[in-house]
Amino acid sequence: MEFAIQTVANAWVATFLYAVLAVGLALIFGVMRTANFAHGEFFMVGAYVVWLLYSRSDWPFPVAVVAAMGIVTGIGMITELGVFRTLRGNVVAGLIASLGLVFILQVTVGRIWGLGLAKPVAPFFPGSLEILGANVGWQRFSIIPAGLTMLGILWLFLNRFKMGQALRATAQDPEAAALMGISINRMALLAMGISAAFAGVAGALMSSVYPVEPYMGHAVILMAFIIVIVGGTGSLIGAFVAAIMFGFIHTVVTTVFDSTVAIIIACVTMAIILAVRPKGLLGREKV
Repeated sequence: MEFAIQTVANAWVATFLYAVLAVGLALIFGVMRTANFAHGEFFMVGAYVVWLLYSRSDWPFPVAVVAAMGIVTGIGMITELGVFRTLRGNVVAGLIASLGLVFILQVTVGRIWGLGLAKPVAPFFPGSLEILGANVGWQRFSIIPAGLTMLGILWLFLNRFKMGQALRATAQDPEAAALMGISINRMALLAMGISAAFAGVAGALMSSVYPVEPYMGHAVILMAFIIVIVGGTGSLIGAFVAAIMFGFIHTVVTTVFDSTVAIIIACVTMAIILAVRPKGLLGREKV
Protein backbone atom coordinates (compact mmCIF):
# COMPACT_ATOMS: atom_id res chain seq x y z
CA MET A 1 0.00 0.00 0.00
CA GLU A 2 2.82 2.39 0.88
CA PHE A 3 4.51 1.66 -2.46
CA ALA A 4 1.25 2.25 -4.35
CA ILE A 5 0.57 5.56 -2.57
CA GLN A 6 4.13 6.72 -3.22
CA THR A 7 3.80 5.87 -6.92
CA VAL A 8 0.43 7.63 -7.25
CA ALA A 9 1.76 10.74 -5.49
CA ASN A 10 4.81 10.84 -7.77
CA ALA A 11 2.53 10.33 -10.77
CA TRP A 12 0.47 13.41 -9.89
CA VAL A 13 3.67 15.45 -9.52
CA ALA A 14 4.79 14.28 -12.99
CA THR A 15 1.32 14.96 -14.38
CA PHE A 16 1.31 18.61 -13.44
CA LEU A 17 4.91 19.13 -14.52
CA TYR A 18 4.13 17.67 -17.95
CA ALA A 19 0.81 19.53 -18.10
CA VAL A 20 2.46 22.93 -17.54
CA LEU A 21 5.06 22.22 -20.22
CA ALA A 22 2.69 20.57 -22.71
CA VAL A 23 0.02 23.27 -22.47
CA GLY A 24 2.64 25.84 -23.41
CA LEU A 25 3.69 23.78 -26.42
CA ALA A 26 0.07 23.25 -27.46
CA LEU A 27 -0.62 26.97 -27.25
CA ILE A 28 2.30 27.74 -29.56
CA PHE A 29 1.22 25.14 -32.07
CA GLY A 30 -2.37 26.30 -32.00
CA VAL A 31 -1.53 29.96 -32.61
CA MET A 32 1.72 29.81 -34.58
CA ARG A 33 1.32 26.41 -36.31
CA THR A 34 4.84 25.40 -35.41
CA ALA A 35 6.71 23.43 -32.75
CA ASN A 36 9.29 25.03 -30.50
CA PHE A 37 12.03 22.48 -29.90
CA ALA A 38 13.77 24.94 -27.56
CA HIS A 39 10.94 24.63 -25.02
CA GLY A 40 13.05 22.26 -22.93
CA GLU A 41 15.87 24.81 -22.93
CA PHE A 42 13.46 27.45 -21.60
CA PHE A 43 12.81 24.99 -18.76
CA MET A 44 16.57 24.73 -18.26
CA VAL A 45 17.08 28.51 -18.21
CA GLY A 46 14.38 28.87 -15.54
CA ALA A 47 16.26 26.40 -13.35
CA TYR A 48 19.57 28.21 -13.91
CA VAL A 49 18.06 31.57 -12.95
CA VAL A 50 16.95 30.11 -9.61
CA TRP A 51 20.38 28.58 -9.07
CA LEU A 52 22.08 31.91 -9.76
CA LEU A 53 19.71 34.10 -7.74
CA TYR A 54 18.58 31.80 -4.94
CA SER A 55 21.55 29.47 -4.39
CA ARG A 56 24.42 31.80 -5.21
CA SER A 57 23.05 35.27 -4.49
CA ASP A 58 20.70 34.49 -1.57
CA TRP A 59 17.63 36.01 -3.15
CA PRO A 60 14.32 34.84 -1.66
CA PHE A 61 13.10 31.76 -3.51
CA PRO A 62 9.73 33.27 -4.57
CA VAL A 63 11.52 36.32 -5.97
CA ALA A 64 13.92 34.06 -7.87
CA VAL A 65 10.96 32.13 -9.34
CA VAL A 66 9.29 35.37 -10.47
CA ALA A 67 12.60 36.54 -11.96
CA ALA A 68 12.96 33.21 -13.78
CA MET A 69 9.47 33.59 -15.22
CA GLY A 70 10.22 37.13 -16.38
CA ILE A 71 13.60 36.32 -17.90
CA VAL A 72 12.39 33.22 -19.74
CA THR A 73 9.29 35.09 -20.94
CA GLY A 74 11.58 37.75 -22.37
CA ILE A 75 13.72 35.12 -24.11
CA GLY A 76 10.59 33.54 -25.55
CA MET A 77 9.25 36.82 -26.90
CA ILE A 78 12.63 37.70 -28.41
CA THR A 79 12.62 34.26 -30.04
CA GLU A 80 9.21 34.91 -31.57
CA LEU A 81 10.27 38.34 -32.86
CA GLY A 82 13.68 37.30 -34.15
CA VAL A 83 13.12 33.71 -35.27
CA PHE A 84 9.56 32.52 -35.71
CA ARG A 85 8.07 35.76 -37.04
CA THR A 86 10.64 36.11 -39.78
CA LEU A 87 10.08 32.47 -40.78
CA ARG A 88 6.29 32.43 -40.47
CA GLY A 89 4.73 30.27 -43.13
CA ASN A 90 7.86 28.18 -43.56
CA VAL A 91 7.30 25.36 -41.08
CA VAL A 92 10.49 23.45 -41.88
CA ALA A 93 12.68 26.52 -41.53
CA GLY A 94 11.00 27.36 -38.23
CA LEU A 95 11.66 23.88 -36.87
CA ILE A 96 15.31 23.99 -37.97
CA ALA A 97 15.72 27.45 -36.42
CA SER A 98 14.28 26.26 -33.09
CA LEU A 99 16.68 23.31 -33.15
CA GLY A 100 19.49 25.78 -33.68
CA LEU A 101 18.28 27.73 -30.65
CA VAL A 102 18.48 24.53 -28.61
CA PHE A 103 22.20 24.22 -29.31
CA ILE A 104 22.81 27.96 -28.85
CA LEU A 105 21.27 27.97 -25.36
CA GLN A 106 22.98 24.73 -24.35
CA VAL A 107 26.41 25.81 -25.53
CA THR A 108 26.05 29.31 -24.06
CA VAL A 109 25.09 28.01 -20.63
CA GLY A 110 27.79 25.33 -20.78
CA ARG A 111 30.52 27.81 -21.76
CA ILE A 112 29.56 30.34 -19.07
CA TRP A 113 28.84 28.05 -16.12
CA GLY A 114 30.56 24.86 -17.22
CA LEU A 115 29.61 21.23 -17.61
CA GLY A 116 30.10 18.30 -15.30
CA LEU A 117 28.51 18.22 -11.87
CA ALA A 118 24.95 19.51 -11.56
CA LYS A 119 24.46 22.85 -9.83
CA PRO A 120 23.16 22.39 -6.27
CA VAL A 121 19.86 24.04 -5.39
CA ALA A 122 18.64 23.50 -1.84
CA PRO A 123 14.89 22.90 -1.52
CA PHE A 124 13.01 26.02 -0.48
CA PHE A 125 10.28 23.79 0.96
CA PRO A 126 12.20 21.40 3.25
CA GLY A 127 10.79 18.15 4.54
CA SER A 128 8.20 15.92 2.98
CA LEU A 129 4.47 15.31 2.95
CA GLU A 130 3.54 12.00 4.57
CA ILE A 131 0.52 10.16 3.18
CA LEU A 132 -0.24 6.84 4.89
CA GLY A 133 3.44 6.05 5.27
CA ALA A 134 4.50 7.36 1.84
CA ASN A 135 6.62 10.50 1.63
CA VAL A 136 6.67 13.13 -1.11
CA GLY A 137 9.09 16.03 -0.83
CA TRP A 138 7.34 19.36 -0.41
CA GLN A 139 9.51 20.84 -3.17
CA ARG A 140 8.27 18.22 -5.65
CA PHE A 141 4.71 18.57 -4.40
CA SER A 142 4.82 22.35 -4.96
CA ILE A 143 4.38 21.86 -8.72
CA ILE A 144 0.81 20.62 -8.11
CA PRO A 145 -0.70 23.80 -6.56
CA ALA A 146 1.49 25.95 -8.81
CA GLY A 147 0.36 24.04 -11.89
CA LEU A 148 -3.30 24.20 -10.85
CA THR A 149 -3.00 27.95 -10.32
CA MET A 150 -1.26 28.58 -13.65
CA LEU A 151 -3.63 26.40 -15.63
CA GLY A 152 -6.64 27.96 -13.89
CA ILE A 153 -5.44 31.49 -14.63
CA LEU A 154 -4.81 30.55 -18.26
CA TRP A 155 -8.32 29.07 -18.57
CA LEU A 156 -9.86 32.23 -17.12
CA PHE A 157 -7.75 34.39 -19.42
CA LEU A 158 -8.72 32.44 -22.53
CA ASN A 159 -12.42 32.34 -21.69
CA ARG A 160 -13.18 35.53 -19.77
CA PHE A 161 -10.93 38.22 -21.25
CA LYS A 162 -11.09 39.73 -24.71
CA MET A 163 -7.37 39.28 -25.30
CA GLY A 164 -7.66 35.61 -24.39
CA GLN A 165 -10.69 35.16 -26.64
CA ALA A 166 -8.74 36.81 -29.44
CA LEU A 167 -5.95 34.31 -28.81
CA ARG A 168 -8.42 31.42 -29.10
CA ALA A 169 -9.88 32.90 -32.28
CA THR A 170 -6.42 33.15 -33.81
CA ALA A 171 -5.72 29.52 -32.96
CA GLN A 172 -9.02 28.37 -34.49
CA ASP A 173 -8.83 30.39 -37.72
CA PRO A 174 -6.00 32.90 -38.22
CA GLU A 175 -7.40 34.32 -41.46
CA ALA A 176 -10.85 34.95 -40.01
CA ALA A 177 -9.27 36.46 -36.89
CA ALA A 178 -7.19 38.83 -39.04
CA LEU A 179 -10.30 39.88 -40.97
CA MET A 180 -11.94 40.75 -37.63
CA GLY A 181 -9.07 43.11 -36.83
CA ILE A 182 -7.06 40.82 -34.55
CA SER A 183 -3.31 41.30 -34.89
CA ILE A 184 -1.71 37.93 -35.66
CA ASN A 185 1.68 39.32 -34.68
CA ARG A 186 0.44 40.38 -31.25
CA MET A 187 -1.26 37.04 -30.68
CA ALA A 188 1.85 35.08 -31.68
CA LEU A 189 3.97 37.21 -29.34
CA LEU A 190 1.47 36.70 -26.52
CA ALA A 191 1.31 32.94 -27.07
CA MET A 192 5.09 32.66 -27.07
CA GLY A 193 5.34 34.74 -23.90
CA ILE A 194 2.79 32.60 -22.04
CA SER A 195 4.41 29.38 -23.22
CA ALA A 196 7.88 30.52 -22.17
CA ALA A 197 6.58 31.73 -18.80
CA PHE A 198 5.09 28.31 -18.09
CA ALA A 199 8.38 26.59 -18.98
CA GLY A 200 10.37 29.05 -16.87
CA VAL A 201 8.21 28.54 -13.77
CA ALA A 202 8.33 24.76 -14.18
CA GLY A 203 12.12 24.83 -14.41
CA ALA A 204 12.36 27.17 -11.42
CA LEU A 205 10.19 24.99 -9.19
CA MET A 206 11.95 21.79 -10.27
CA SER A 207 15.48 23.21 -9.94
CA SER A 208 16.11 21.35 -6.68
CA VAL A 209 14.55 18.13 -8.00
CA TYR A 210 16.12 17.79 -11.47
CA PRO A 211 19.92 18.04 -11.92
CA VAL A 212 20.59 21.63 -13.02
CA GLU A 213 22.84 21.27 -16.06
CA PRO A 214 22.72 22.45 -19.69
CA TYR A 215 21.00 19.31 -20.98
CA MET A 216 18.31 18.97 -18.31
CA GLY A 217 15.59 19.93 -20.80
CA HIS A 218 16.02 16.58 -22.53
CA ALA A 219 14.53 14.85 -19.51
CA VAL A 220 11.11 16.46 -19.99
CA ILE A 221 10.73 17.76 -23.52
CA LEU A 222 10.25 14.39 -25.24
CA MET A 223 7.36 13.50 -22.93
CA ALA A 224 5.90 16.97 -23.41
CA PHE A 225 5.87 16.53 -27.20
CA ILE A 226 4.30 13.07 -26.89
CA ILE A 227 1.57 14.54 -24.69
CA VAL A 228 0.85 17.39 -27.12
CA ILE A 229 0.60 14.97 -30.06
CA VAL A 230 -1.63 12.49 -28.23
CA GLY A 231 -3.83 15.21 -26.75
CA GLY A 232 -4.32 16.75 -30.19
CA THR A 233 -1.99 19.41 -31.51
CA GLY A 234 -3.41 22.78 -30.54
CA SER A 235 -5.80 21.45 -27.88
CA LEU A 236 -5.06 22.67 -24.36
CA ILE A 237 -7.67 20.42 -22.78
CA GLY A 238 -6.32 17.47 -24.75
CA ALA A 239 -2.81 18.27 -23.51
CA PHE A 240 -3.99 18.21 -19.90
CA VAL A 241 -5.88 14.91 -20.35
CA ALA A 242 -2.85 13.34 -22.04
CA ALA A 243 -0.59 14.69 -19.28
CA ILE A 244 -2.61 12.76 -16.70
CA MET A 245 -2.41 9.60 -18.80
CA PHE A 246 1.32 9.77 -19.49
CA GLY A 247 2.19 11.11 -16.06
CA PHE A 248 0.90 7.87 -14.59
CA ILE A 249 2.30 5.66 -17.35
CA HIS A 250 5.77 7.15 -17.13
CA THR A 251 5.89 7.09 -13.32
CA VAL A 252 4.62 3.53 -12.93
CA VAL A 253 6.88 2.09 -15.64
CA THR A 254 9.90 4.04 -14.39
CA THR A 255 9.27 2.78 -10.86
CA VAL A 256 8.93 -0.86 -11.95
CA PHE A 257 11.55 -0.85 -14.72
CA ASP A 258 13.45 2.32 -15.73
CA SER A 259 13.00 5.58 -17.62
CA THR A 260 14.17 4.14 -20.96
CA VAL A 261 11.46 1.49 -20.91
CA ALA A 262 8.96 4.18 -19.87
CA ILE A 263 9.80 6.28 -22.95
CA ILE A 264 9.48 3.22 -25.20
CA ILE A 265 6.06 2.36 -23.77
CA ALA A 266 4.97 6.00 -24.06
CA CYS A 267 5.94 6.02 -27.76
CA VAL A 268 4.13 2.73 -28.38
CA THR A 269 1.05 4.07 -26.60
CA MET A 270 1.18 7.20 -28.73
CA ALA A 271 1.38 5.12 -31.93
CA ILE A 272 -1.62 3.03 -30.90
CA ILE A 273 -3.74 6.07 -30.02
CA LEU A 274 -2.85 7.87 -33.25
CA ALA A 275 -3.70 4.74 -35.24
CA VAL A 276 -7.21 4.88 -33.76
CA ARG A 277 -7.54 8.68 -33.57
CA PRO A 278 -5.15 10.36 -36.05
CA LYS A 279 -6.01 13.85 -34.71
CA GLY A 280 -5.29 12.83 -31.13
CA LEU A 281 -7.68 12.58 -28.22
CA LEU A 282 -9.37 15.96 -28.72
CA GLY A 283 -8.10 17.03 -32.15
CA ARG A 284 -6.85 20.51 -32.98
CA GLU A 285 -10.12 22.31 -33.52
CA LYS A 286 -10.19 23.82 -30.01
CA VAL A 287 -7.66 25.66 -27.93
